[in-house]
Amino acid sequence: MNEEELTVERKALRINLDSSKYGTFAEIGAGQEVARHFFQAGGAAGTVAKTMSAYDMKFSDAIYGEAGRYVSRKRLVQMMSHEYGLLEKRLSDARGEETYFFAFATTVSALNYQKTNECHGWMGIRFQIEPNSPFHDIILHVRMLDRENRLQQEAIGMLGVNLVYGAFHMAENPKKFITGLIDDIGEERIEVDMIEFNGPDFEKFDNRILCLNLVECGLSNAIMFNREGFIVQAAEELYKKSCLIERGSFRPVTQVNLDMLEKAKNQFVSRDDVEGEQVEVFMELTLGNLLTEGDIDPEDFLARIEVINACGYGVLVSNYFEYFRLSAYLRRHVKKPIGMVMGLNNLADIFKEEYYAKLDGGILEAFGVLFKENVKIYSYPIELENFERYRKQIGRGDNVETEVSNDGLVTIDNLLVAPNLRNLYKYIRENGFLISIDDCNRENMQLFSRDILERVKTRSNGWKESLPASVVAMIENKGLWSC
Repeated sequence: MNEEELTVERKALRINLDSSKYGTFAEIGAGQEVARHFFQAGGAAGTVAKTMSAYDMKFSDAIYGEAGRYVSRKRLVQMMSHEYGLLEKRLSDARGEETYFFAFATTVSALNYQKTNECHGWMGIRFQIEPNSPFHDIILHVRMLDRENRLQQEAIGMLGVNLVYGAFHMAENPKKFITGLIDDIGEERIEVDMIEFNGPDFEKFDNRILCLNLVECGLSNAIMFNREGFIVQAAEELYKKSCLIERGSFRPVTQVNLDMLEKAKNQFVSRDDVEGEQVEVFMELTLGNLLTEGDIDPEDFLARIEVINACGYGVLVSNYFEYFRLSAYLRRHVKKPIGMVMGLNNLADIFKEEYYAKLDGGILEAFGVLFKENVKIYSYPIELENFERYRKQIGRGDNVETEVSNDGLVTIDNLLVAPNLRNLYKYIRENGFLISIDDCNRENMQLFSRDILERVKTRSNGWKESLPASVVAMIENKGLWSC
């Protein structure tokens, strides 16, 4: 049977009928739905060595060790390691020559009775690609979007079957594997925002690209990398922290990008409600910014990640074109203050009413979401000459005007939005939602990102002066963006 025609139940049956696949199912939270699918499919004795569900914390700690947070990557890895170790210890002598051992695990927080919790979980499988071979891991983080506990359990069960099946039959084609995760489920019921392939046979895959595939395929709207370039789950990375974020193309990171972020950070951490050591700072790339000639170039994507990391910052990749959607995403994970850093050109864009035409409340609804719960915008001035050039070359910014200033700068003080929005703009400013970035480097304002990229590609004279030293070193060492 063609793999594209296989239902979840037939996937479970196919695994069951393959006597060489044998393992353990350990599930905490959302029932034991994954194991149930294999039992109901028939022939489970050929696949299931053991199932278990250590719900009680003391039982869980006694079996797997202490983890701190029970729904976490750490707990998942503990579960897979423990169960896989038992398989090898107890069964390798008896059937190790002909068996592909696996240990499947989930730790999930499904919807509680009060419907007040974040519904998410970790899921993974440790498995052999050949009998007597080293193990390989596939780990993912999932959010359940159904608003009934029963439906969430159902979705987790199907996702687990798709993961087990994909590990044994699609792992050599990660993009196909990823799209297969939502077979029989649909992207409206689950979101997978992190995936990792680890093991000797997976060294040819770059997990950063695999996570980007999640966004491309619609399984997630955002993925996150820390300042070392490792994939992280947003809820864990932003736990009990404030957040500052700057959107851009970062092709590459320029002196003006860095000046914007660092000056904004200085003002952000000086706030009374922000603890400086508890601030996560990110640069954000949208899918739109990653497109080059209609497609995403994996090498270009990795180059941008690496130059951002070279500057000491993490990266968020999102499909949130509108800032209010980005704000809603961040507030899902951040309870403390959030700062968004943008130039005046981008600030002008958020006052385009046509962006909010599909919202019942239009721009008022969007701004209500954008500025909810202590979200503030930090705006970087722009040279009037560059602002006009931006409007001409990019074709944006035509919805605002500027008053003449003595210093030739466009700031939040002399930006004029459409007449019908000026009271709204005044309200935002006077209530502290919009803050001007001070002490900006005027020399950096002369930089225009498109010009810089062309100089970088050709290594033209003066290209290094436009970029931070760490970015220059990264470009030279790895030959990034060379013609």
